[in-house]
Amino acid sequence: MFDFDMLGLAPALNDALKRTGFTQPTPIQNQAIPLAMEGHDILGLAQTGTGKTLAFGLPLIDYLLANPGKPDPKTAKALILAPTRELVNQIAESLRTLTNGTRVHVVAVVGGQSINRQITQLSRGTDILVATPGRLMDLMDRRAVDLGSVRHLVLDEADQMLDLGFIHALRKIAPRLGTPRQTMLFSATMPNQMEELSRAYLNDPRRVQVSPPGKPVDKITQSVHFLDKGAKPGKLREILSRDPEALTLVFGRTKHGAEKLMKGLVADGFNAASIHGNKSQGQRDRAIKAFRAGEIKVLVATDVAARGIDIPGVAYVINYDLPEVPDNYVHRIGRTARAGREGEAIAFCSPDEADLLRQIQKLMKIEVPVASGSSPLNDGAEGGGRRSGAPRGRGRGQGKPANSQKPAAAKRRRPRRRRAA
Repeated sequence: MFDFDMLGLAPALNDALKRTGFTQPTPIQNQAIPLAMEGHDILGLAQTGTGKTLAFGLPLIDYLLANPGKPDPKTAKALILAPTRELVNQIAESLRTLTNGTRVHVVAVVGGQSINRQITQLSRGTDILVATPGRLMDLMDRRAVDLGSVRHLVLDEADQMLDLGFIHALRKIAPRLGTPRQTMLFSATMPNQMEELSRAYLNDPRRVQVSPPGKPVDKITQSVHFLDKGAKPGKLREILSRDPEALTLVFGRTKHGAEKLMKGLVADGFNAASIHGNKSQGQRDRAIKAFRAGEIKVLVATDVAARGIDIPGVAYVINYDLPEVPDNYVHRIGRTARAGREGEAIAFCSPDEADLLRQIQKLMKIEVPVASGSSPLNDGAEGGGRRSGAPRGRGRGQGKPANSQKPAAAKRRRPRRRRAA
């Protein structure tokens, strides 16, 4: 593998990388950085946690160092869009670490923070603007930012932008950007809409793919517990008690559910906090900071955090509730095994979540090994036959409880159809 200093980056960047402990590029960085430095548009596909931020950040900073000049008031030279506040802040923090001591200036703007303060920051202009689409639109409406000088556009976690409906904002933002420009689009998954997005905004892009889309990091050990919904709290406390000093990220499906779960853990003596959409940005930032520092051992979150937590020390990710969007499972468990480390992802699956697990396994093209309980997935399900760890000889019989409901439902429907006729 190459060292960073073999990629032709500016000496100041190589020095910053050495100070922060980066010596060798990851596969996505090794492939994307030279192409980006040549000016190509990039379509980058890589597993979560493999270093996509540096894959676009390093060539961007390198270009700005080679082409100095103070930005005009209210302008930016480069724009990075990301779907969540946490991810925007994480990207900005990473870039500032690399630009420390240089004249390259980074500004981050997200919702939930003072827009007047952000207007003041932008009044002086910036080299790199990192933003959520919604807050950027607010600033554009107030004429606080002029994007006509932007010659570099990065769309990070573009698939989630599509999921959250930011495509409409992107259609309004893109025409305001300068031309010609370099565009880089990065994602861990590749839904059909992504192809349309790449055709609309990328010009003859170079596709960089270091793993199949939807595939989690290889160093993540996965398992699933099949259990009734009411047994989830006890199983969670059992798992947390095994390694109480480990940093553990627990994902719930709803804001109310995540908050209730966190309060229950605190009441039982666990050092826990929560982040979700009902928390202010300040509360979310403080919780993540304390989690990163190890002051909080358990962080309960909704999917608002799935793409914004880059904390190498996360040892466990527990899917207390399975996500309704299969891609989100990949992003959730990608919060562990960061930067080449190993990690463990544990899922809870109640009977009503069996189809969600089936969809997740179909996306990843693997079977999640069974840690406990009997799998309700039968041999004919997508993704394979008997689940790893399931008792032999059960096979299709494990699916009988769910399937036995179908004939009864059909009998109820047929009389109604005859009456309607």
